Amino acid sequence: MQTKTAKENCSPADLIDLERYPILELNGDATRELTRHCRDQLDRTGACELPGFLKPDAVAMLVREADSLAARAYHSVVTGTPYLEAPDASWPNDHPRKFFEPTSVGVVAYDQFPGDSPMRQLFEWDPLMEFIAAALKKDRLFRYADPMGALNLAVMGNGERLHWHYDQTDFVTSIALRPSEAGGDFEYVPLIRSATDENYPRVQRLLEGSSEEVVRVAMNPGTLLLFEGRNSIHRVTPIVGQTTRLVALLAYDTKPGTRSSKGLQMARYGRVA
Repeated sequence: MQTKTAKENCSPADLIDLERYPILELNGDATRELTRHCRDQLDRTGACELPGFLKPDAVAMLVREADSLAARAYHSVVTGTPYLEAPDASWPNDHPRKFFEPTSVGVVAYDQFPGDSPMRQLFEWDPLMEFIAAALKKDRLFRYADPMGALNLAVMGNGERLHWHYDQTDFVTSIALRPSEAGGDFEYVPLIRSATDENYPRVQRLLEGSSEEVVRVAMNPGTLLLFEGRNSIHRVTPIVGQTTRLVALLAYDTKPGTRSSKGLQMARYGRVA
């Protein structure tokens, strides 16, 4: 039997360990228990890890595909605050809203994935989106309408990193494909703030180097991670070594037609759709 290449067409269902994660039967007892487990994790910590969601041979295939696409990645370097907005001048200079750090990452955009890409086919597969909606306890999800931002491959090489920040979206869906040789740890502080309390003193200690309550998520290939980062500050530590860190980012929203701003497109992809 010949080994499938990254360019070969395959069924998205073949990529997933459906025995461990029976996502095709949302009304079945096993899947209901799985989605309850996901929701419980998210409510307690803001994150849900599903290790081994993709089969090992599927991971290997997607890594081959990712390596073939990596040269297309746009590598950006930006400096920002954890709040991803320009700080008000009235804040004291040592305030968390005025704490600037660099972020550097390479991104392959949705429109750079070929039509027969297994990763693209997985993202465009309705059963996966429907399962994620159930796990997030959402009535329905829609794929981003952004021609560049709907599906991304994050390619991070030696020295690249993501600074401490909060997300401006309610949730992020990612699939780990390959860790770096060292570094590249995804770290977060669960629910460090709320809608009524920014908890600035605790954030200040974190930015000054405190490891209090910091959770490190192991970079295990094939893991599906659901993360609610609006209130859980997080980062990726600097990459060390020549092996690129590879993560697929699947963008969904609770409303149709979501697109990135032209400013965000330019910063992330170096061009405007």
